[in-house]
Amino acid sequence: MSLSLPSVSLLLLLLWLPEQVPAGRAGAHWTYTGARGQDQWSLLFPDCGGNSQSPIDIDTRAALHDPSLTPVQPQGYSHPGNDLFILTNNGHTVEMSLPGSMSLAGLPWRFSAVQLHLHWGSGGREGGSEHLIDGHSSSAELHVVHYNSQLYPNISVARTQPDGLAVLGVLIETGEEVNPAYENLLNHLGKVKYAGQKVSVPPFDVQALLPKQLDRFFRYNGSLTTPPCFESVLWTVFTQRVKLSHSQIEKLQSSLLSSVRNDTHAHPLVDNYRGSQPLNNRLVFASFPGDSTAFYSVGEVCAMVIGVVFGCVGLAATLHFIIRTLRMTFSLFSPPLVLICDSSSTSSWDVLPNIHPASKARS
Repeated sequence: MSLSLPSVSLLLLLLWLPEQVPAGRAGAHWTYTGARGQDQWSLLFPDCGGNSQSPIDIDTRAALHDPSLTPVQPQGYSHPGNDLFILTNNGHTVEMSLPGSMSLAGLPWRFSAVQLHLHWGSGGREGGSEHLIDGHSSSAELHVVHYNSQLYPNISVARTQPDGLAVLGVLIETGEEVNPAYENLLNHLGKVKYAGQKVSVPPFDVQALLPKQLDRFFRYNGSLTTPPCFESVLWTVFTQRVKLSHSQIEKLQSSLLSSVRNDTHAHPLVDNYRGSQPLNNRLVFASFPGDSTAFYSVGEVCAMVIGVVFGCVGLAATLHFIIRTLRMTFSLFSPPLVLICDSSSTSSWDVLPNIHPASKARS
């Protein structure tokens, strides 16, 4: 069958349109890098170019202490029930469903849990977390997503509303010991290697994934960190980091693919974190006083300790040199001290200058 010139032109136009239309539509394809990477998100999803985007680099010196911020109160985290969790590789991250019986208290409304997921980097590169603290990133970051179940019927509706979502952000750094709580997730990654795969996970204590200190955190209004980037999130980012062993971080970085099983070009699922977004005059609040908001990494602490030690050694050496020089100077220019010994007296007044006034003769 022959095609006329107008038919060929129409066919080419139809093939061209899906790649060129700025699609804010549901299901539009996006990636972290490449032609549909982060730099193009705002063209594909208009909300990604908003003024209240996440993640951000939290400046601890600029954070405002808010005494009304109470400790985060997870409800039902430690007793999630008997229903199995579903772990899914969605091509962008590994996500685990959570039962609606899990919720957060201490916020203006009741927020019910929906899912949790992770963001991480790749081997040989620093970073992997989405939020930064004073310019410093961590190896990975856990997000626990909740929706406002007091005002909205489900997350699909809530995520488009300014007060619809509440997300807990947990920074993860590399340590020496295995974290047994995270093994509940990492042990199942091999079964969801390819995008689209799912596996059932026995219920476990989800609160064990969170840091111990739930009363120290930063809070601000932001957005989803992935398209469609709706600006509907009340963020809580904990200051205390959770530690995973080197082997656990490596497993997270090397177990998953962002491509489906039958894809001839396998794409490792790594570096799935969004870069920091402008704060744009938003306020970041801290649940603790400003004097204690300073946040240092392990490397910075080691550097400060080493600096203090070497500084003390240098100061001691300098003082020793000065004292030794002064002693030599005094020994050269001071007259010899003559001691007059008297067997009838052992008082210190015999060897020190006499400060008693001379006696006067009586008239």
